[in-house]
Amino acid sequence: MADEQPGSIAVWVLAARPKTLWAAMAPVFMGTAMAAVDGTFQLWAALAALAGAMLIQIGTNYANDYYDYTKGADEGERLGPLRVTQAGLVSPSAMRTATAIVFGAAFVIGIYLVVRGGWPIVVIGLLSILFGILYTAGPYPLGYNGLGEIFVLVFFGPVAVGGTYYVQALTIDATVLIAGLSPGLFSVAILAVNNLRDIDSDRRANKRTLAARFGRTFGRMEYVLAVVIGSLIPTALCIAHKASIWVLLTLVVPLIAIPTFRTVCATVDGPRLNNVLATTGKLLLLFAVLFSVGWMI
Repeated sequence: MADEQPGSIAVWVLAARPKTLWAAMAPVFMGTAMAAVDGTFQLWAALAALAGAMLIQIGTNYANDYYDYTKGADEGERLGPLRVTQAGLVSPSAMRTATAIVFGAAFVIGIYLVVRGGWPIVVIGLLSILFGILYTAGPYPLGYNGLGEIFVLVFFGPVAVGGTYYVQALTIDATVLIAGLSPGLFSVAILAVNNLRDIDSDRRANKRTLAARFGRTFGRMEYVLAVVIGSLIPTALCIAHKASIWVLLTLVVPLIAIPTFRTVCATVDGPRLNNVLATTGKLLLLFAVLFSVGWMI
């Protein structure tokens, strides 16, 4: 029962959805690489940005676990990863408390970043936490009204890369923000396959994701285009003479993703789409590594 196992480490790790955490980490890697090339790398600021990003992601996942349960979105046979509140492994009150604790920890880490970076970090931090909660909470939850893609594109993209760069360099450049669109688009792809997998249950729960509104063909196109366009942004920077030719290493990512594209376009099977979700996280990590290495060469 819920009250018997709330302290299990494995349960809380499961609720954190570790396969999605690359979406929080990859932008920090990229922003740090760009700061290093500009001679403004700051180790403690980079580590604090990484810890803060991961805590906000985990807090958002905990909040989603709780609010999807209270709104009935996890009712019936679930195709996605286990939601611990719905499964009775954690009580709703324990999940609500854990969400507050994790966001509180992110706030504490943010104090150091605010001391270093000033009011822009206050705005970024508070908005990240606020929208992490509003993704599934409140009278107009973003994820329930087709606005999830905008949230992840912005906050896991330019905001995350730009914020990481800013807390080290204490300035910002348009090139950094444009580069940030890439991990944002990969995060859109992660969300797209998640929504594609849950399209039927989301419709029953009146969760109006873009896939639920416009259908599977739209969701599949959204996934493929997000990965391809995200992978091509460094090429655009190279053509514009904003990056070295070595960032073209990222062009290998959509080629490696071809089998994944085929799976997304050919299946409605939940477990196979779960594998695609995990694979997309790895593609994002690969992209971030190739971009970072290419940028620094």
